Amino acid sequence: MPAIVQAPPPGLPAGLRGDYAAAGADFTLPQDHAAYTAADHATWRRLFARQTALLPRHAAAAFRKGLDRLPFAAGVPDFAATSAVLRAATGWSLVAVPGLIPDAPFFAHLAARRFPVTRWIRRPEELDYIVEPDVFHDAFGHVPLLVQPDFADFLEAYGRMGEVAARRGALKPLARLYWHMVEFGLIREQGGLRAYGAGILSSSAETVYATGSATPRRLRFDPARVLRSDYFIDDLQPTYFVIDRYAELFAAMRELPAMLEVARDAAPIPPGAPDPADLPI
Repeated sequence: MPAIVQAPPPGLPAGLRGDYAAAGADFTLPQDHAAYTAADHATWRRLFARQTALLPRHAAAAFRKGLDRLPFAAGVPDFAATSAVLRAATGWSLVAVPGLIPDAPFFAHLAARRFPVTRWIRRPEELDYIVEPDVFHDAFGHVPLLVQPDFADFLEAYGRMGEVAARRGALKPLARLYWHMVEFGLIREQGGLRAYGAGILSSSAETVYATGSATPRRLRFDPARVLRSDYFIDDLQPTYFVIDRYAELFAAMRELPAMLEVARDAAPIPPGAPDPADLPI
């Protein structure tokens, strides 16, 4: 059955698709894996086949290795079975949510090593673009890298940073860090660029564009620059930031509180715009 559209909680856009009335105070709800239809599983398998065909050339090694350990090939994954693999690897687990959730519970889940995954899946006519993140984006795009220890540590630290950023009025800069380095991050390996970000690897167009096109600007990861960098939510990204190892992300968290305040008070850098301190790769 398709999810019932309910009014989202305050602070979230109107018209979200998920069943928010069924969610608890922490915005979790049962996945109800048995409720997925044959069409739902077919949509997952179609998306899975299309994206996995691109991975050998475009995806980071850690993403590919993580995906190989997860029960994702047959259809929409069971969150309990997936969580068992994650707990054994890095102590993470999955929780089902109706869709986008407010900042406070999102950060709290990450800080407790629980990754929120939207439980509904897109319609067949939405294969190429979807406004809201669905189970394919959240599970296929994000979960494989939770097997990587340094990235897993970074994402927990990011969740803990949410309370700090909220107290300091710096949630917008913190959101930019998630967007650029969790959703759209690149890593340099094997003599080239590979994608690890979920927003890239759950999109066939962005996967090829981010790693192969000459159009976007690619800059070395500089957390101060990232915290000021605005982005497009409905188009291919004009700028990507590149790391050499996942430990760089966790290391950046030590200095992040002070950098958040600086970014909060500084003028944002528009999407695709250069900055004098840029470090091209």
